[in-house]
Amino acid sequence: MIILVGGEKGGSGKSCLAQNIAVFLSRDCQASVIMVDCDPQRTTSDWIQARNNNPELTPINCVQLYGKIRNDLLSLDQHYDFVIIDCGGQDNLALRASMSVAQHVLMPLRPKRRDLKTVCHMDDVVATCSMVNPDLHACFIMTQCPNLPNQANRILEAKEVCRTYDIHVLDAITYSRNIYDDSEESGLSVLEIDPNGKAATEIRAIALEFLGVSTVDELLQQINTAKTSTNGGEYGHGRSQENRIVS
Repeated sequence: MIILVGGEKGGSGKSCLAQNIAVFLSRDCQASVIMVDCDPQRTTSDWIQARNNNPELTPINCVQLYGKIRNDLLSLDQHYDFVIIDCGGQDNLALRASMSVAQHVLMPLRPKRRDLKTVCHMDDVVATCSMVNPDLHACFIMTQCPNLPNQANRILEAKEVCRTYDIHVLDAITYSRNIYDDSEESGLSVLEIDPNGKAATEIRAIALEFLGVSTVDELLQQINTAKTSTNGGEYGHGRSQENRIVS
């Protein structure tokens, strides 16, 4: 399964979300996962490098891909349970190529006006890519939300803006928490720093909701069913160094 975390707005937590979902799937669900870093800033590649230098952590493979990456993604999808793409904050060829083959697209937005201004354009991009990929399931996710109770309406209003377009908005959100930044600096995820904490609960809720399941056990059953129906190779099951692939 190919999952794209992307969008036009930078700074909305795309890399953080992609990384934590990757750990959830590989660590909690025992799935084979590869991350694809399409961002020239190399945020996810650097995180993976720090992570895979720690033998106590579940290893996750990573490649860098740019440009016309459609065929590369389809190839990776044959060898891994999940291909998770971290695409930088801009509308570019890699973003659209990813949308042309992805089953799920997560588009993080902060509940801020400058983020919400990108919704209209992303709705057009999704509509265009859906013509090529009718199996595409796209959704907006509110991230880095304020914790103060008097700011709750800001989150609700942002969701309402998104709902005026023909794209689903997740009920699950992430709040602004220091643990997200702290975990990223050391190649960790919030699930590993505090497995029972609020941030870990947010990540699990997001993953389960956009994948359309209610429990981790249900997701595990889906993964195991998919494994028995495919002939994926061993390519996705070991520790490897980061590869740089430019196309």
